[in-house]
Amino acid sequence: MKSFGRRIRESIIERGFLVSAFISAASVVLISIFIFRQGLPLFASVSPVEFLFSSHWTPSDPVDPHYGILSFIVGSLYVTALSLILAIPIGVASGVFLAEMAGNRLGPILRTAVELLAGIPSVIYGLFGIYFIVPLVRAATDTSGYSVLAASLILAIMTLPTIINMTEISVRSVSHELREASYALGSTKWQTISRTLVPAASSGIITGIVLGMGRALGETMAVLLVGGNAAIMPDGLASMVRTLTMNIITDMAYAEGTHLTALFTTGVVLFIFILLLNLAVQLIVHSSAKKLGGK
Repeated sequence: MKSFGRRIRESIIERGFLVSAFISAASVVLISIFIFRQGLPLFASVSPVEFLFSSHWTPSDPVDPHYGILSFIVGSLYVTALSLILAIPIGVASGVFLAEMAGNRLGPILRTAVELLAGIPSVIYGLFGIYFIVPLVRAATDTSGYSVLAASLILAIMTLPTIINMTEISVRSVSHELREASYALGSTKWQTISRTLVPAASSGIITGIVLGMGRALGETMAVLLVGGNAAIMPDGLASMVRTLTMNIITDMAYAEGTHLTALFTTGVVLFIFILLLNLAVQLIVHSSAKKLGGK
């Protein structure tokens, strides 16, 4: 009887897991179908070349509307790349410090701080940017302060928890024997970290960077508050910027007809970017698993 009851419970749990997995997969499929079904009809009236490679965005013009999102694509990539340039060195260094140097007293305090940083709502980051970062940028560049630089600084802070956590986990997962072998060969602690641990954990660190990139690319509220939200091609760090997500949230309240369809198509472009990033993460993880299996 006990064996029979145990099998029943295991069967119920197994089916519950199966249903949960199916719901997750079905959600992705339904969202994909919805966004593509709503966005792709735009190309019946607007050329894909004009949409992707023109920076002329005047959808509300009653006479000659234009739907070019090149400036938003460039703005998204510009802000994301700059934020990662700022966040990667700090995030990787912090993760290595937590994994190898922080100790049992300082480590828990710093990890709590990182967790709190990850849990802060994006609108709070935006308000912080308006009242702290924007004035600094304004003073440094003699502009309004709402700019690519301000948006990048905010995104850099927001992506730090992802990079720090992934770096710490990856460095901690390196085998203890590898550390001991490095020390046995006469390496110092810094040499062991820089030449053994970080290279061994590189796949996990890169995964964290790619996930941080996805967070930065998809962020809306914080960037909207400090980026300036100008539908122009950014030409420098002090230039105002509008990203893909900013364009969608800005125009969605009043868009209709072809304008509304163009916003869904903008979502399709963003969806493809995020999909490519996720595929990159999967390839990195798969490559790392093959290397470990080969060893």
